[in-house]
Amino acid sequence: MTQQLNRRNFLNSLGIMVGATAATSVPAMAPAAAEVGRPPKGNIPSTPLKFGHMTFLTGPGAVLGEPSLKGHLLAAEEINAQGGILGKRKIETITADENAGTDANVKELRRMKLSEKIDMFTGVISSGNTPALGPVAEELGVLTIFVDGCTDFLWDKAVPNPKFAFRITNIQSADGVTCAVAAAQTWPTAKKIAHIHPDYSYGRNAFDHFMIAYKKMVPGAEVVSEAWPKLGTTDFTAHITKTMSSNPDLIMSSVWGGDYVALYKQALRYGMFNNAKFASTIAFGVAPHAIGKDHPEGVIAGVHSNYYFTFPPGNRWPANKTFVEKYFKRWNEYPNFQSDGAYHTLHMYRTAVEKANRLVGGWPDEEAIISQLEGMYFETAAGYLYIRPDNHQGYKDAVTGFSKNVAEYPFQILDPGRMITIPIRNITAPPNWPKPGTSHNDPTSTYNWIKETWPQEVA
Repeated sequence: MTQQLNRRNFLNSLGIMVGATAATSVPAMAPAAAEVGRPPKGNIPSTPLKFGHMTFLTGPGAVLGEPSLKGHLLAAEEINAQGGILGKRKIETITADENAGTDANVKELRRMKLSEKIDMFTGVISSGNTPALGPVAEELGVLTIFVDGCTDFLWDKAVPNPKFAFRITNIQSADGVTCAVAAAQTWPTAKKIAHIHPDYSYGRNAFDHFMIAYKKMVPGAEVVSEAWPKLGTTDFTAHITKTMSSNPDLIMSSVWGGDYVALYKQALRYGMFNNAKFASTIAFGVAPHAIGKDHPEGVIAGVHSNYYFTFPPGNRWPANKTFVEKYFKRWNEYPNFQSDGAYHTLHMYRTAVEKANRLVGGWPDEEAIISQLEGMYFETAAGYLYIRPDNHQGYKDAVTGFSKNVAEYPFQILDPGRMITIPIRNITAPPNWPKPGTSHNDPTSTYNWIKETWPQEVA
């Protein structure tokens, strides 16, 4: 029998916080304070460290990809200004354009490792790429930290027992579930749902996780329309008119990057936002300045459940205030979640190397570095990031918010006084939950966990 519970009590049980008080939380075990100025143990080579960084440098994805590279370069410049990692090894970055396509990206990773002899591989945005690149990273034995490419499929199927591959963005199922929780709390009477998603793994995953969670909280919710534009779509007319003709209460979307900018601007002309609520997993994931003042206000404009530069406001989380100031000074723009992820990837790697050096002396081998990444708590601009040892996945509390025009910025932002945060452990399958293809055939472990354990609200 399905357990029943009213929505308010269930939402309270998820630990949701709304508003400016929903500041970054502190984990049960906070990271140890960094040891500053301690000299490294043993002999450290002075040869540079080669990093391969792959991200979208052209095409619609560049409004996410360029901030990723800028975050990476900012961290590399900071580390190099201090003499490099362990004071000796400076970072050299080799870039690759993810827009080349999955097959070309796989070939480029092989080239970077075998010809360029990279020490570390980072970056990647698309969920269509990490399941192809992850197994290659494991095969080549190249230490890899994916900044994004968030699909659950990476760990559920493509690389079920990772050794060399890690990922620091919130797992994708958190996107759909965060959006569903925010929408159910904000518009609990919305039952007719129309969807507009990119037609590949990210969109399919967002659709699945939004609906399994939303139906648990809003009895009678139903899908009245589905639109599946291809990545790189420039004309969304057919998808917009199809969506509007279904007369939905709520439109849910996971269209991202330059595609989303094109979608919302075209949708404004058709009046799509006039008669339905709107919620997105990643609308404001782009570089902040890519969103115009014309964007509809008061919609749920997700940021990949990850990070937004105005939150928390003031100096409530000094790590974010400092990061935003440094990033703006270097690039004359504000960071997005890709900037945050790429920047902290390098500093997290540096920290792991320093800890491993204190344990073994000299330049630590990859086994020692991996041992320090596994289980790491690390302070980022987005809060504490935890790397779960069993799947090498990074987890941080999920965040989303509401679009708003304010006088301080020439573009629309997420209202810092009206953010929603959710402890990530409450919306993610726990360790050792069965994976697809074992005791169930649901899309992901989290989907099955929600289906089996979340109560159904009483109608």
